[in-house]
Amino acid sequence: MLDIKWIRANPEVLDRALQTRGAEPAAQRLIDLDDARRAHVTCLQEAQERRNAASKEIGKAKGSGDEEKAKALIDEVAEIKSFIQSGEDEARKLDEALEHALEVIPNLPLEYVPVGADENDNVVHHFHGEKPSFDFEPKEHFEIAGLADEFDFERAAKLSGARFAVLRGELAALERALGQFMINLQTREHGYEEVSPPLLVRDEPLYGTAQLPKFSEDLFHTIDGRWLIPTAEVPLTNLVREEILDEAVLPMRVTALTYCFRSEAGAAGRDVRGILRQHQFLKCELVSVTKPNESIAEHERMLSCAEEVLKHLGLHYRVVTLCTGDMGFGARKTYDIEVWLPGQGTYREISSCSVCGDFQARRMNARYRPSGEKGLQFVHTLNGSGLAVGRALIAVVENYQNAVGSVTIPEVLRPLMGGVEVIGKK
Repeated sequence: MLDIKWIRANPEVLDRALQTRGAEPAAQRLIDLDDARRAHVTCLQEAQERRNAASKEIGKAKGSGDEEKAKALIDEVAEIKSFIQSGEDEARKLDEALEHALEVIPNLPLEYVPVGADENDNVVHHFHGEKPSFDFEPKEHFEIAGLADEFDFERAAKLSGARFAVLRGELAALERALGQFMINLQTREHGYEEVSPPLLVRDEPLYGTAQLPKFSEDLFHTIDGRWLIPTAEVPLTNLVREEILDEAVLPMRVTALTYCFRSEAGAAGRDVRGILRQHQFLKCELVSVTKPNESIAEHERMLSCAEEVLKHLGLHYRVVTLCTGDMGFGARKTYDIEVWLPGQGTYREISSCSVCGDFQARRMNARYRPSGEKGLQFVHTLNGSGLAVGRALIAVVENYQNAVGSVTIPEVLRPLMGGVEVIGKK
């Protein structure tokens, strides 16, 4: 959430930034709401001051024997009290109106983020590795003959409907190995603390990370008022919700390997084959909480931690900087890592790393106490995939496929699969 004080001081900056994100100008509307709120608060303060003064005057009037004046003052105090009571209700409504208006305004991109309308305007940051070469036509992951029985979409549909999959045998073992490899790498080599969070959360955590109220259609809601997490970013980031942290604990880096759940409300008809876009998927999430002056450097560090997974797996990929029109709602700058899928002959997103500034911290009221200073400051938050396990499985299967319909297992995964070197048709 943006700071209304900053908006009042920089209305033109806000509207220009919103324009780069394809959003309508909002500064004047927000300032008008704040003006109404401020004016009403001033009236309440003046009424309270008059009530206090009139209360003192009642005693003086009674002391001087002027009962008529005392009665008039008593009536005035009663009227003011009634106004204050109704006025406090109105003040809450005006506060809520401003908050509701602010909570649907996206975060502002950093100045050096490329301006653009959609994914076609993203800018390639760098490539890593080379595309693999094949002496046969590479297939998509669900077409590889030796794994046909281990991608069980028919039984998954009977169990849960579309956009679910049952992985069986060696393929299920490969998914498990990938997830374990990722969490081990991030905790043992990159200094992230492993967390096992709840997969069901209340409204407040989703509001804090800005999935609510704007993106409720993308979520699964339970009958008891909870939500299935769309990403472990939600519980991990909200670990610092409504807390005041000591500066010494920053930066705080946490990671979790969890299932994630998304309704894919806006993805009808997209990627319906295979496991590229599922309602349920496994992901290793990275979250950092930092001081404001450290968040940009932490963003670069987080990107490198996510890249290391693909480097260890020997996969070709590219990193792109998202343009203003393609960034997520809460991001100030985002890098996407796109892995090469030879079966599709294209790059597909496998990680998205974003720096959010204090946007989420304001919604969560997450602050820290700078050493040597009296006041408190909002922390900065970052999140990224390290990586999406299902898409990593697709990438391994397609990049390491063999002509006979088998898949060679990358060396780093073999110890986690009991030494298995090849899966599929032997």
